[in-house]
Amino acid sequence: MARLEKVGAVAEIANRFQASSAAVLTEYRGLTVAQLTTLRRSLGEGSTYTIVKNTLTKRAAHDAGITELDELLSGPTAIAFIGGDPVAAAKGLRDFSRANPLLIIKGGVLDGRPLSAAEISRIADLESREVLLAKLAGAMKGSLTKAAGLFQAPLSQVARLAAALVDKRSTEQGETPAGESTATTESAATTESAATAESAATTESTATTEPEAAAVSESESES
Repeated sequence: MARLEKVGAVAEIANRFQASSAAVLTEYRGLTVAQLTTLRRSLGEGSTYTIVKNTLTKRAAHDAGITELDELLSGPTAIAFIGGDPVAAAKGLRDFSRANPLLIIKGGVLDGRPLSAAEISRIADLESREVLLAKLAGAMKGSLTKAAGLFQAPLSQVARLAAALVDKRSTEQGETPAGESTATTESAATTESAATAESAATTESTATTEPEAAAVSESESES
């Protein structure tokens, strides 16, 4: 391979490391072209499976800031560059390797952190992103329903307490509402005031009539 071609290949692999959320290194010795095609399809949308040269890949990984893959770059190597859901891709690799033991998962890297083959297997046991999002949505809906219940409960308790206090106050006042009691007191005071005024007027009228009666009597006597 010419020098310019090597430089271009290194740059391309480095870009794939940087653009992918994860990368899994495998040994593919003995797999047929048809099997490799099936493997590529099992990785899911946004992922690729590329056969690489170890020396160029090591240099590309270093250019991308990844130095933990050196010991994995030996023997025939192909890399699954994962651009979609890492869990779905890990499941695809694991299931394919179970059906085709010639595929050996060496290890990889996830978000810049190195992964062992055992860790990749554990990732494959996780639930997919879609399932996790569905569960999260269900949990949030349940939490909102519980929160609404907690907010409503105190309000209903306060309403019942207020009604109980009103009933208790009415009982203590002899079943007479406060407004009615006040009105009755004011009416009684008004009636009493009117009666007093009328009595005073009668007394004054009587006092005026008595002198007049005395004058009439005196006049009759003189006659």
